[in-house]
Amino acid sequence: MLIPRFAGRTPVAGAIALLLQGAPAAAQAPAIGGVTAEQLEEIVVQGRSLDTSLPIELSRYGADVEFVTEQEIENHGFVDVSQSLEMLVPGLYLTTQAGAFSYVDLSLHGSRTSDVLWTVDGVRINNRLYNGTSPADTLPAGMIERTEVLKGGHGLLYGTQAVAGVINVVTRQFSETTEGALSVGADGNDGTHVDGYVSGSIGEHKLVAWASQNETDGYEIYDRYQPSATLRNRGYDVTSFGTKYGYDFSDALQLTVQAVHTDAALDYPTPAGKDVNDRDEDIISARLDYIPDETLRLFVKSYLHDWDTHYYAPPKPADPPYWGYDDFGFTAGAEISPATGPLAYHVGFDFQKYDGVDEVLQIAGQQEQVRALYGQIRTSDSFSEQTRLAAGMRYNETGETSATVGSISAEHHFSDRLYIEGVLGTSFMLPDAFSLYNVDVCCAYGNPALEAEESVSLNLAVGGRLDVGGRPLSWQITGWDRSVDNLISSTTVEQSPIPVPPGYDRVRINVGDEVEVQGAEFLLRGPFTESLSFTFNMSYSKETDTGTGEQLPGRPRRNQKAMLSYDPEGARFGLSFALKHVGETTTDVTGFADQQYGDYYVANIGARVFLDDERRHRVNVRLENAFDEDYAVRVRSAVLETSPAGERYLYRQLGSPRTAFVTYSYTF
Repeated sequence: MLIPRFAGRTPVAGAIALLLQGAPAAAQAPAIGGVTAEQLEEIVVQGRSLDTSLPIELSRYGADVEFVTEQEIENHGFVDVSQSLEMLVPGLYLTTQAGAFSYVDLSLHGSRTSDVLWTVDGVRINNRLYNGTSPADTLPAGMIERTEVLKGGHGLLYGTQAVAGVINVVTRQFSETTEGALSVGADGNDGTHVDGYVSGSIGEHKLVAWASQNETDGYEIYDRYQPSATLRNRGYDVTSFGTKYGYDFSDALQLTVQAVHTDAALDYPTPAGKDVNDRDEDIISARLDYIPDETLRLFVKSYLHDWDTHYYAPPKPADPPYWGYDDFGFTAGAEISPATGPLAYHVGFDFQKYDGVDEVLQIAGQQEQVRALYGQIRTSDSFSEQTRLAAGMRYNETGETSATVGSISAEHHFSDRLYIEGVLGTSFMLPDAFSLYNVDVCCAYGNPALEAEESVSLNLAVGGRLDVGGRPLSWQITGWDRSVDNLISSTTVEQSPIPVPPGYDRVRINVGDEVEVQGAEFLLRGPFTESLSFTFNMSYSKETDTGTGEQLPGRPRRNQKAMLSYDPEGARFGLSFALKHVGETTTDVTGFADQQYGDYYVANIGARVFLDDERRHRVNVRLENAFDEDYAVRVRSAVLETSPAGERYLYRQLGSPRTAFVTYSYTF
């Protein structure tokens, strides 16, 4: 079994890279990690658009990209995007705050949650009201074709908030013939899960549609509640459906229109009760691709992301508080690759208009517009087949703030067994509306004088292939160093640079000293046998304030992951195992000294059985948190409601307990 020449990053990325170069798929990209050469070739053909193939292209010029495929997610039996990323992406620390379909805390190369940009089919879905609120709580696994995780700073082509990485969820793709699947399942928290999709083509018309419905009663997410709390379980009820239509005007000109709609009632218990995030969300986009030949690719795309939420404590009042936003954008890009000559060119324009308001945290209506021009120069294969270089700049302008960022990236292959790659770049991130304007005493007081964060990052990796016992293993060692100026954080009222009204104990500030983020990651993957393959990953990250030398709160220095997949050839069954270890984490808690939590192991065990020779009928079983680890994802404090003196108590926010999932699927 051969490992592709570029497989040090990920087998999928390596095989895709070879296919993009025109290497023979059958010879160079055999089935790796459950993905066949034919499936990879299909991804590349569908990704000819400059817009959709961008992560794959960047992986050829020094960017570190991980792919999670539909088949991997199905084999492990995950029900949402976050769970699959949590267990399957090496180097990514991600913990759901309350199980599936909840907000997450994540760190990618030592980042905060707010430093990572989320997109769905390239449409940004981050919330500019709150940079730290991840949008992954309404992304079901049933909508996923694959997930692309770009590590490191990517502000050049993705703009603000891509400080430490990008997570792009690719939805179900078109197919030439009619195909689809239907699955039904249940979990041990009285949950039910139903999803399905169908895709096909009629002449030049292509259509794909999917739908899912997931609900559960959930579990108690705190170890201590106020005496008056009666509604303690954290449940969810998420309905999502989407459709995608494509039309080929010619071999060169294609139109794609798609829409994703979500209705969700997401419980957010507090130690004193329960709140409901009652959401209606739409992501609508249209893209026109023009690819007359291999030397020119053009696209224009427009999108609208509409998010409307009513936030209340049950029962639902007649006029519940509202928070939400509209995010409208337009982008155009071109890639010029002359048939002869050593260089290729990528240029583009982005426009984003954002409107948001929050009656819950009392943030008045805010507007923001961002315009950006960017350009990148890349070397072609005629320059060198062993060395690839890229460099570019981006100018962002918001009306009140402007910034220019840039990056240089490179990849060099000494042989088919050793390569080196790296990216050096700058990024900036605007303060969100919450940091600027919050006036609710629940949280740190907003500071309208905050400045944008600016950072410089270097990611450098060396990797290659080893032959151990006749089996090819791929390995990679990655290091990163990022310096951040004007980091947005909070401090006590006594140290506030601005006047703060009574009732607040903290205020938002720009950290005066530079913040240093440094770390390293080791990755090893490959087959033990023809049937058994593995991935092993270790990460260490140090994020310190240069003024105090202390680790920033909420970011573990160490985390490890291990995955096993057993797929005996010709057998009707398979097994999957995923394990993550999160190191000790420190956080500051009001009224108490700094608290330590973390240092836990969580394992998922999955099994699948095909009931027929054609492998159309399938049963999946997954045991989440198989060893029933009792662990905290956060530590906080609250005023005890029965204490006349306002005594505070500590409480832990708990990770998911051991839960069984069973799913039956039919594929046609």
